[in-house]
Amino acid sequence: MNETNATILVVDDDRTIRRNLVRLLQAEGYRALEAVDGEEALAQVHSENPDAVLLDLKMPKRDGLAVLSELGPSLADLPVIVVTAFGGSAAAIEAMRRGAYDYLTKPFDLDEVLLTLKRALRQRALAFEVKALRAQSGEEPDEASEPPVEGEPELIGQSAPMREVFKAIGLAAATDAPVLIVGESGTGKELVASALHRHSDRATGPLIRVNCGALPEGLIESELFGHERGAFTGADRQKPGRFERASGGTIFLDEVGELPLPAQAKILRVLQQREFERVGGTETLRSDARVISATHRDLSKEVAAGRFREDLFYRLNVARIVIPPLRERRGDIPLLAESILRRVERRHGWGPLSLSAEALAHIQERPWPGNVRQLENALARAVIAARGRTILPEHLDADEPLDPAIDLADDASDALPLRALLAEVERRAIQRAFRACAGNRTKTAERLGISRRQLFDKLREYDVQP
Repeated sequence: MNETNATILVVDDDRTIRRNLVRLLQAEGYRALEAVDGEEALAQVHSENPDAVLLDLKMPKRDGLAVLSELGPSLADLPVIVVTAFGGSAAAIEAMRRGAYDYLTKPFDLDEVLLTLKRALRQRALAFEVKALRAQSGEEPDEASEPPVEGEPELIGQSAPMREVFKAIGLAAATDAPVLIVGESGTGKELVASALHRHSDRATGPLIRVNCGALPEGLIESELFGHERGAFTGADRQKPGRFERASGGTIFLDEVGELPLPAQAKILRVLQQREFERVGGTETLRSDARVISATHRDLSKEVAAGRFREDLFYRLNVARIVIPPLRERRGDIPLLAESILRRVERRHGWGPLSLSAEALAHIQERPWPGNVRQLENALARAVIAARGRTILPEHLDADEPLDPAIDLADDASDALPLRALLAEVERRAIQRAFRACAGNRTKTAERLGISRRQLFDKLREYDVQP
């Protein structure tokens, strides 16, 4: 198949979006087909045999997730790029889990559509080459399908970094491999762990959370693996441990980098042999829990310093999900703020809460070294200060400066790395130039002394929305 004359099926119930995509594809030399809902899409797939599909998620009759489930094993040969207008994670994660090649959020950039489509078609061509080689060698390909799992959205974001997180969750959820979640404090590592469990085949089993940094060193083994009656002073009854309680489900080891070396050795045995004993016991028990771990530390540096076992690091780091700090996904702040305010409304039974335009601009300019957790706390305090009315800039914390350089000077614990500081200065310069040029990209690039291509790259890198 020649990429330039491939057949692309565009599925969207919005006629304007559908027709614009069709015209774009035809201008690039593709043969473009249209479908207005999921049922028509499935009929077109079977009758026209397209080379790729651009699929909207929210449609009448059958939505995009239902179409993915119906296509099932055929997704191995048919790349489907799903499109959603929502910033929540559940639909995106579930789409990836059910076999989608990639997903885009509305409003999408047309260059990004073409780039993603070309990448999908190249991968499809490679997959056919592999199949041909397997056929020549007599090797039979494996085929497997995953049952759908529904879940409530908890992670929020439409930025490029968060889209990568959602994709990684969707892909890892379809396996039983250990996952290591890495990110700064307050970025939402526990939400990622919950999403992994909720979208996995273990979703009906328990999710047992362990804050490794909060366990007293003398009780770590008992908490993780349980104890028998009389094992130590105060052990007046048998107690199952967290690994035992997580059987058939998932155990989440939060801040796993805080575990002492003896406890690390025992967890390594569980990962390698699926076996453990309760403290004071002789019976060997089996562990059937998937292990998800998280840390804000650089475990490779901890290994080099002798504080973390290298063999355990490799066992935990089979699949890796890196959560970006909030300063690298500023375009998500309005969505996050909206979600936080709606949760506060439900929790306290208050009327509609809102941010003034000035307050929204105020929070988008902050460095947020404490990430999403700090944003949640700041908005919760602002709601109280505003007495449940519209939040104004003066209701937000006044002791957190907008200039990241001041943060560096005043509080080393909240300091931004030099690279992040320079990126922050560059991002703000681009925003100011856009305002000065009334959103004109050509004039903005000239004002900054860079090319339009460089400006476009910077917009994507810093998630700046003109």
